[in-house]
Amino acid sequence: MLSKNQIKEIQSLQLKKFRESKKLFIAEGIKTVLEILEHAPVLLEELFATRDFIETHKTTLRRLNLRFTEITEPDLKKISLQSTPNAVIAICHYFKEPKADFDFQNNFAFYLDDVRDPGNLGTIIRLADWFGVSTLFCSPASCDFYNPKVIQSTMGAFLRVRSVYVTLDKLIEKQNINTIYGAVLNGSNLYKEKLKNGLIVIGNEANGISDQNLKLITKKLTIPANQNNGTESLNAAMATSIIASEFFRQLKME
Repeated sequence: MLSKNQIKEIQSLQLKKFRESKKLFIAEGIKTVLEILEHAPVLLEELFATRDFIETHKTTLRRLNLRFTEITEPDLKKISLQSTPNAVIAICHYFKEPKADFDFQNNFAFYLDDVRDPGNLGTIIRLADWFGVSTLFCSPASCDFYNPKVIQSTMGAFLRVRSVYVTLDKLIEKQNINTIYGAVLNGSNLYKEKLKNGLIVIGNEANGISDQNLKLITKKLTIPANQNNGTESLNAAMATSIIASEFFRQLKME
């Protein structure tokens, strides 16, 4: 049984200020935790799991010499953000601070300009992993990479895609980027452009790319729509997936 102090400590990691101070984050669910056990057990501080999970994976837990605590379903619900908690919660250490170094001459990457929704960020990390995009750049005001909802929605992809938080002007200053694309409503047709490796800027869910960053764009792109519809724009994660697919098709499948 968890003590009140343990419950309070774990619940505190739902807030960014406590994650930052402790350099710890929460990862929930069987699939996500098993990915951590297989690919990055060094991240784990402690596991809190039901008896069934512990019995099923006790050989792995003992082999890795991990700290784990058996908890009941009611206790799991107290420390979980999920409406239906899934057997196990891991407390993990932050990754080492990633560097902004990236080969923009031979690869493409995305820059998220104040993307605030954790579901969007998690989905974008997951699709970046799908298309082999190893690094994601984010504005300082974008959603926190270690937000539990972000980690959950990546389905383990956060282990393979590093996220670097930096202003766009600083990134351009430090990196050799020939082409900076911007996803906007009035750009060139994505499917008619001969795409090059570089950086693709995705704007805020409500306001798009900021005026400050729009000035830094060298090529504006748009995803063509059926002009008879009534939808004004696409969700940030949806737009990113479509753009990533076309860049992948043109640049990685040649």
